[in-house]
Amino acid sequence: MKTWLITGCSTGIGRGIAATVLAHGDRAVVTARNTDSVANVAADYPDTCRVVSLDVTDADARKKAVSTVMEAFGQIDVLVNNAGHGYRSSVEEGDDAQVRELFETNFFGAVGMIKEVLPHMRAKRSGTIINITSIAASKSAVGSGYYAASKAALELLSEGLIQEVKPLGIDVLIVEPGAFRTEFYGDHSMQGAALKIEDYKDTAWTRAKHIRVDTSGMPGNPEKAGDAIIAVLAQEKLPLRYYMGSDANRIITATLEERVEEIKAQKALSALSDG
Repeated sequence: MKTWLITGCSTGIGRGIAATVLAHGDRAVVTARNTDSVANVAADYPDTCRVVSLDVTDADARKKAVSTVMEAFGQIDVLVNNAGHGYRSSVEEGDDAQVRELFETNFFGAVGMIKEVLPHMRAKRSGTIINITSIAASKSAVGSGYYAASKAALELLSEGLIQEVKPLGIDVLIVEPGAFRTEFYGDHSMQGAALKIEDYKDTAWTRAKHIRVDTSGMPGNPEKAGDAIIAVLAQEKLPLRYYMGSDANRIITATLEERVEEIKAQKALSALSDG
């Protein structure tokens, strides 16, 4: 029986992971800013589930979440950094305060959680840290530069982290979801800058915060996210990245193939700085 600490469980992928983990018989501390949103997830599991209010940007709240896990279950086997939100803006129009808050949540909040759990994982020489990022970390899009940057930062941190903690028996898994039928594009999860510069009306403005996105046809089912991640963790050799969703696999494959071709085309130019 594993013990999971999962952030951002109010909706979507985090909620799906929490529900699946508990249904599989594992223990979990499920978190959300508003605990009422996760009360029904925990209701059927009084012995194996605890609910904690958590704003990942709050250092005291992060400490409380980890201490709750240790007091209730005595160990942390899996940390899932899922809490985060989107942001839509051209780079020039991006609001400095909003962008800093975006990074505080999507990047520094996850880093804070990692720092809180690592002493416990190092003590028992085992554990898994799962960082939920996005295909945007590998392929950004117009109007999504800041969001993509926050997720790419977490991925590159994860690449360094795995080299530090693997010798200590701790694994790191990056999960890049594709398009899922979640509330990601709703008012609660999607933020954005004011539209001020008309030169961006045909680019960044076409993907502004207020433009509603129909998620009904998206391939990803958040209720299956937990089963997918459990299946990945069960592999004999854990990959560093898991591209979750057939669309994620397709898009990232095409992106990397294009990048390799670009690199090959520059082989002679790359050598110009040698010598």
